[in-house]
Amino acid sequence: MKRLAFAVSVLALGLAASTPARADYAVVQLDDGWCKIWWDSGATPWGTGWTKIAVGLPDWLAASAALDTARSQGACH
Repeated sequence: MKRLAFAVSVLALGLAASTPARADYAVVQLDDGWCKIWWDSGATPWGTGWTKIAVGLPDWLAASAALDTARSQGACH
């Protein structure tokens, strides 16, 4: 019985470790017009004076592309 419990716990731990972490990124505009990539679109930056421009971006590359697009359209400095 101890072996079965140990095998199940090792299997559960291995399964939990093998699932990839999911991080959503967001592009945030500060009150002075500067924009930056925020690491979690569900969380909010500290303080006041910011606006989320793009939310739910799957990775850093997509967030960087959204930031470049916002800069090229004049929404960000």
